[in-house]
Amino acid sequence: MIYAAYQAQSDLFDPIRLAARLSRQMIGTMGGFGDTPLLRNLTAACEMIERAGLSHERPAFDIGTVTSGNREVEVREEVALTLPFGSLLHFAKDVDQKQPRLLVVAPLSGHFATLLLDTVKTLLPENDVYITDWHNARDVPLSAGGFGFDDYVGHVVRFLEEIGPGGHVLAVCQPCVQVLAACAVMAQENNPAQPLSMTLMAGPVDTRINPTKVNELATSKPMEWFEQNLIATVPPGFKGAGRRVYPGFIQVGAFMAMNLERHVKAHVGLFENLAMGEHEKAGTTKTFYDEYFAVLDLAAEFYLETIDKVFQQHELPRGVLTYRGGSLDFRAIRRTALLTVEGERDDICAVGQTVAAQDICSGLRPHLRRHHMQAGVGHYGVFSGRRWKGQVYPLVRNHILAADA
Repeated sequence: MIYAAYQAQSDLFDPIRLAARLSRQMIGTMGGFGDTPLLRNLTAACEMIERAGLSHERPAFDIGTVTSGNREVEVREEVALTLPFGSLLHFAKDVDQKQPRLLVVAPLSGHFATLLLDTVKTLLPENDVYITDWHNARDVPLSAGGFGFDDYVGHVVRFLEEIGPGGHVLAVCQPCVQVLAACAVMAQENNPAQPLSMTLMAGPVDTRINPTKVNELATSKPMEWFEQNLIATVPPGFKGAGRRVYPGFIQVGAFMAMNLERHVKAHVGLFENLAMGEHEKAGTTKTFYDEYFAVLDLAAEFYLETIDKVFQQHELPRGVLTYRGGSLDFRAIRRTALLTVEGERDDICAVGQTVAAQDICSGLRPHLRRHHMQAGVGHYGVFSGRRWKGQVYPLVRNHILAADA
C-alpha cells in the first residue's frame, strides 16, 4: 500500500508543479517588467514548487568532450552489454594511446550511477572507463526473475569478462563487498579476466569497526522488521508491476532525515539565490539535488540479503561469505593489486571499515597492497570534489598504472 499511496500523492501533485512552471514562464515573458523584488520572489517560489518531488529516470551523464593529452576528444556513451537489472556503459573516445580499461562499480542504494558523475569525469582523461548502469527495479518485469546479492556479484564478473583480460575495477561504497567477492570468485576459477587492480573506496567491508548511524540502524531491528516495514510492491502501471522492492523514495527520505537541517538550509539558500538572481550559485545547488532526487528502486531480495550478510551477520570479515552455495577463499586473490581509500570524516562508512579488506586479502604480497586515509573529507569527498581530484585520484591513477605495467 505504501508504494501506491506514494504514487497517488505524486500524481496529484503533478498539476500543481505544472501550474508553477507555467506561471514562472509567464513571468519570464514580461521582460524588464518582471524584474522587481516581488516578482523575483514569486518566480523563485514557483521554481521551488516546480522542483518539489522525485524523479525515477536516470539523469544523463552528458559528458560531451574531455581533454586527453593535448586535445579535446569526443566522448560517446555506448552500451557494451545489457542484462535485465543492469547495463555495462562504456564512455568511448578516440585517443592516440592505449589507456587502462577501468570498470567503475556504482552503488545500488537508491540512486542511479550518475551519482558518480564527478568520479567518471576525473577518471576519463587517462582511463578507458566503463560503469555499471543499474536499472530501476520497478521497470524490470517479473519475467526477468529475481536479483539478489549473488546476482550482483555475478553481474560484476560478467562485466569484467566483457571488458576482457587486463582490466581494472574501482568500487565506490556499498559494492566494495561484492567486488571483493567477484575478485575471489574469478581468482578461484583462474578466470583470465580477473582484474589487474582493485580499488575499494569508502565501503562497508567490516561494519563492526567504528559503527556509524547507518550501521546501527541496520542492526537495531530484526530482519522481519525490514521486510515488513521497508519493502513494498510496485503498483500497476509500471513494467515491474507486482515486483517486491525497497523503494528509492524511502531510501532518500532516510538519508535526508540523517542531515535534515543541512538539506533545509540548502533549500532556503536556493530560494534566496533564485530571488537575488544569483544563478551560478543556484545552479550548483540545483545540479546536486537533480541527482540526489533521482531515485531508483532496489529488488527486495538484494536489499534484504545485503542487510543480512553485510550489516547483521558480517559474513565477509568472519570468513563465511558464500557465492552460489560455494565457499569463497579470499587468499586466492594473488594477482589483483589492492588499494583501499577512506575518508577521515566519513559518517556512512567510518575509518577502519574499508581498510579491513587488506587483512582479508592475505594472499597478496605486501607490494600489491596499499591504503590511503584522506584527511578532511566525509563520505562523498572520497570520490567527488576538490580533494578527490587533487589528492585521492593521483593515488588511484598511480595504483592502476603500476598494476598495468
